Amino acid sequence: MCQHQTPCSSAESADRESARLVAHHPEQGWSLLCNGVVLFEDTGELLPDGRVIDPHRPLAGSQVMTAA
Repeated sequence: MCQHQTPCSSAESADRESARLVAHHPEQGWSLLCNGVVLFEDTGELLPDGRVIDPHRPLAGSQVMTAA
């Protein structure tokens, strides 16, 4: 699928999110990557074969700071 020199990571590889953007629609919350992966704003993914990767952003509680 990818026509870039030094081809982008495949949809099957662990670093699939590093592929180049083909279409970006922030107003709708998704982007299409060169390898056919649809990447959603919540960090979920839809792979070309229809598999769903659940969102994997850090939990909000792990970013909470308390004042001293």
